[in-house]
Amino acid sequence: MNFLAHAWLSQAGNDDFLYGNLIADGVKGADLSAWPDDIARGIKHHRHVDAHVDAHSQVRTARQRAPSGQRRYAGIALDLLWDHFLARQEVGSRRHQELTARCYQLLESRSAPMRLARMVPLMVDQDWLTAYADFDFTCRAIAGLGQRLSGPNHLARLTTWLDDDYFGLEKDFNIMWPDLVSCLGTISAFDQP
Repeated sequence: MNFLAHAWLSQAGNDDFLYGNLIADGVKGADLSAWPDDIARGIKHHRHVDAHVDAHSQVRTARQRAPSGQRRYAGIALDLLWDHFLARQEVGSRRHQELTARCYQLLESRSAPMRLARMVPLMVDQDWLTAYADFDFTCRAIAGLGQRLSGPNHLARLTTWLDDDYFGLEKDFNIMWPDLVSCLGTISAFDQP
């Protein structure tokens, strides 16, 4: 899951909890004592969701369909693609507009962790949470992320597979997403103080 999906899955929480979910990929390590309690719970929630998604049978099946030389990177590409499918379903809805406005307000009013500091202003200015609805934008985001990794850009190479297997991956998302939403209560149990 990427920013949009994590926002959707945590929007019922308070602003600190939502913020923790949004910045979690920029926070390293298990020691979250430097963070306020609700932000730390948001970071933990994000990590539990990621673990659940990575272990989901539909996601494992999708990764196995990736080209063998890029399977190691397929999970990263799929995280962004899941945001694409979610955005495509929700863009234009009042819920999406309210959620993205809330996310951007939080991200603009607080300092992002160093690992996200350069990216967050771009996300807000370019409205990534809506732009993910465009497949080409999502592929450019995947390729751009791949530029930040060392070595050849394996993520950019995966965009051809994402295009070729688009309808199969959409089917995977449409099975995985409701499963994730329905089990969220179980995942959220880990987030309680």
